[in-house]
Amino acid sequence: MILLSTIINQFRDGFLAQYQSSVLPGHKKALWAMPQCRQEHGPHMLAQCTDHACGTQTYIPHSCGHRNCPHCQNHESQQWIDKQLDKRLPAPYFLITFTLPKQLRDLAWRNQKTVYSLLFACVQDTLKTFTGNDKRLGGEAGFTAMLHTHTRTLDYHPHIHVLMPGASIDKQAGLWRKKGPKYLFSHKALAKVFRAKMLEAMVEQKLKMPKDCPGQWVVDCKGVGNGNKAIIYLGRYLYRGVIREKDILKCEDGMVTFRYLHAKSGKYRTRTVNGAKFLYLLMLHVLPKGFRRTRCYGFLHPCSKKLIRFLQLVLRVNPITMISSKLTQRTPITCPTCGAKMKIIQTRLFKPPPLRQNICCT
Repeated sequence: MILLSTIINQFRDGFLAQYQSSVLPGHKKALWAMPQCRQEHGPHMLAQCTDHACGTQTYIPHSCGHRNCPHCQNHESQQWIDKQLDKRLPAPYFLITFTLPKQLRDLAWRNQKTVYSLLFACVQDTLKTFTGNDKRLGGEAGFTAMLHTHTRTLDYHPHIHVLMPGASIDKQAGLWRKKGPKYLFSHKALAKVFRAKMLEAMVEQKLKMPKDCPGQWVVDCKGVGNGNKAIIYLGRYLYRGVIREKDILKCEDGMVTFRYLHAKSGKYRTRTVNGAKFLYLLMLHVLPKGFRRTRCYGFLHPCSKKLIRFLQLVLRVNPITMISSKLTQRTPITCPTCGAKMKIIQTRLFKPPPLRQNICCT
């Protein structure tokens, strides 16, 4: 398997020179962090055995913690999945995808934080409006929205996936209403309203709109059963980075070949680009500092925990039976001498003593 850190170390200087006009501070941070992930030349943490009779100390290489690193955040991924499954409600779920047209992608790239924030705001406004006006629902919506910026071939393609139960709550009347599993909203109507709200918001932000902005945008809306598989898929897709190292097939003669699963055929295909272009494709999807990729709204908002538990009680839902596992706990670090649990007493040690005992970091 070809390590991403090896590719970064080999082509980083060429990328910075070739794409210097496009390099942002977040790109440099990512290119610095990922090659040091769990490496001996990177930062370490000091762990000490909790057994006082033993007291063994050892240095362990740090994970980089970067959200684009393929090695990191496995724990966070499973934790997010379990939390979403734990607050699932008895209703048919739908996966709705709002896509920004290609004519606006250059504008989005040059104004990432602004355009991404507008995407979330307009998607939220659109779905709340449709839910409130729907004859069957007519109440408050609840949904989880997630920003993706890449295609399977790693090209820049900003879009938002929304996982939404086909149900609403009317707090004044105390009613829980839900729709059938086959139809939620008209995807054509969603696209028209979303387009109007998005264009209006971008004009208000004084963004220079291209002249060839299309009249029709694309919104996809499909049923996904009880939502379990969609939650697991989105959670793993969210935290694994834009490419897995096992999908990098070759790195030779200055070229990098990776594979991707073709959507229509369901078979793997390959793409080959030079090393600098490969890093450029990766950096296209590094989000601005502090920007949250996933957000929950309505009765699924994190502040609505009591409401969710109340609905599960009234609707006779036991969330424990819905989740695949209990909330994931981090794998404990065990002492190499006595096997007892170890605790971290110092972090971010860039120059640990040369003589130390190393153990595997999970």
